[in-house]
Amino acid sequence: MKRFLAMVIILIGVASLVLGIIFIVQSGSAKQEIADSLAPVTISEVDGKYDAVTAKQKAAMQAEEPKIQAGQAAPSASYNYLSAQRALLGLAKSNIGVASFLLMSGIVEIVLGIGLVLAGLMLSMKQTA
Repeated sequence: MKRFLAMVIILIGVASLVLGIIFIVQSGSAKQEIADSLAPVTISEVDGKYDAVTAKQKAAMQAEEPKIQAGQAAPSASYNYLSAQRALLGLAKSNIGVASFLLMSGIVEIVLGIGLVLAGLMLSMKQTA
């Protein structure tokens, strides 16, 4: 029975290792896809650009929003542009975070898989000894 349990633990560990490798590979391709989509902007510049656009958009919102809410004026083109740019940079930040999380999950899966394989091997060796 212990030998069967050891084999199950080893199989789960190997599956965890495989998933970890897949996660790491997918995180690399996801970051590359994000970088390609942001072409003129680099991934490292996204936070700074988002903060700058947010400040400009909030200033424009404070100036224009009362008139828009009262129905006295339509949003200006620059207000719409800043709002769209802020939303898109926010989505880029979110995607970068997901890709980083995927990388971290892959690393955790690999460490967990190694631990399970070693635990299974140790349980198997205890059985034979």
